[in-house]
Amino acid sequence: MTAIVDIASWACLVCGGIFCVIGTLGLVRMPDFFTRMHAASVTDTLGAGLILAGLVMQAGFTLIAVKLLIIGLLILFTSPTATHALAKAAFVRGVKPVLAANRSESSNP
Repeated sequence: MTAIVDIASWACLVCGGIFCVIGTLGLVRMPDFFTRMHAASVTDTLGAGLILAGLVMQAGFTLIAVKLLIIGLLILFTSPTATHALAKAAFVRGVKPVLAANRSESSNP
């Protein structure tokens, strides 16, 4: 039974690490602020959740697992809220997505 838990936890840890790396590549490769923010927020939230799930499996039913679950809940609530606040602040400041800027310029004769 412990071998199955070890394999599942390591799978979560590796997949979480992969998602975090993909989010980092999204920051580098995407063309504008909004797509960069989307790539980073979605994949990093999932990556952190998978890493925490793998750590909870490794910790077993202990106080450490409870603390890890509280950290996971904190990330689950704060990451989308922070992303929304960043997007709203950028929109209010006048930052435009690349595609929206291209459409508005091409539609004007």
